[in-house]
Amino acid sequence: MSDATPPAGFGRPDLTAFARLDGLGLSVTGQRLEPDRAVLACRVVEPDQWCRRCGSEGAARDTVIRRLAHEPLGWRPTVLEVVVRRYRCADCGHVWRQDTSAAAEPRAKLSRTGLRWALEGIVVAHLTVARVAEGLGVAWDTANNAVLAEGKRLLINDPTRFEGVKVIGVDEHVWRHTRRGDKYVTVIIDLTPVRDGAGPARLLDMVEGRSKAAFKTWLADRDDAFRDAVEVVAMDGFTGFKTAAAEEIPDAVTVMDPFHVVRLAGDALDRCRRRVQLAIHGHRGFRDDPLYKSRRTLHTGADLLTDKQSDRLRALFVDDAHVEVEATWVSTSA
Repeated sequence: MSDATPPAGFGRPDLTAFARLDGLGLSVTGQRLEPDRAVLACRVVEPDQWCRRCGSEGAARDTVIRRLAHEPLGWRPTVLEVVVRRYRCADCGHVWRQDTSAAAEPRAKLSRTGLRWALEGIVVAHLTVARVAEGLGVAWDTANNAVLAEGKRLLINDPTRFEGVKVIGVDEHVWRHTRRGDKYVTVIIDLTPVRDGAGPARLLDMVEGRSKAAFKTWLADRDDAFRDAVEVVAMDGFTGFKTAAAEEIPDAVTVMDPFHVVRLAGDALDRCRRRVQLAIHGHRGFRDDPLYKSRRTLHTGADLLTDKQSDRLRALFVDDAHVEVEATWVSTSA
């Protein structure tokens, strides 16, 4: 007969702890495995029989079921069916339910653990909202609305996120691909950790619209301590952002961010190549034209060229007719 004694270091199976429900004030009372999900029956651990109006002890009246999407276990959607007692006060007649705020926000469809799993999936694991919704077994809108609300609570409503900001970056981003509504948002990020070598940039805020007024209003809403601490504002070539920064934080230095500097240099190189191509051949680049064949290689920095690419550019620059392209390439790749 085999020894049924658990090995050292093992305890009795505990589904409540395994599903991380002990931190939510819940206890598992049963399970049901369905083809597409696992359902855990739960009860609220702490009783809540005292009337919230008069303080008298109430009597259990009935129960209701609250369903919450929980973090998936083994990528199988997990649903919590929480039995919530309803009490009635014998003195004042007030009716209330057990407090489940430890498990989820009022009217929320995701448990707190499930919501945290969704946030970590999007921010850390770079999952799409559709993938997160699939893991939770909920609709896309349900997952998206919950993540946006929690992100706003953790980020936008956090007053400490503006502390220590000395370098900010501002740029526009296309977030809506429909004909209705403003499709642009102005994104403001904190570049201080990047400049100091302390870590990556972090998001500060997003403002609907792409204009001088959008950025100027955002800066005006910040307190004097924040505006006085900003030393550098990095942006693209949009003059509206520069004017807004000059009016609201005049002591800050405005610079163009590296991405747009490289992009403008690349655009200048392309214009020069096309002009020389047209002057020599009288037509736009064809497949076998040397300048057209080298158009992608010209966008590669000198220190990143392979031997084959270096040989191609040397052969291109031997022709004196390409001297303008060579001079532009040298100046933009330096």
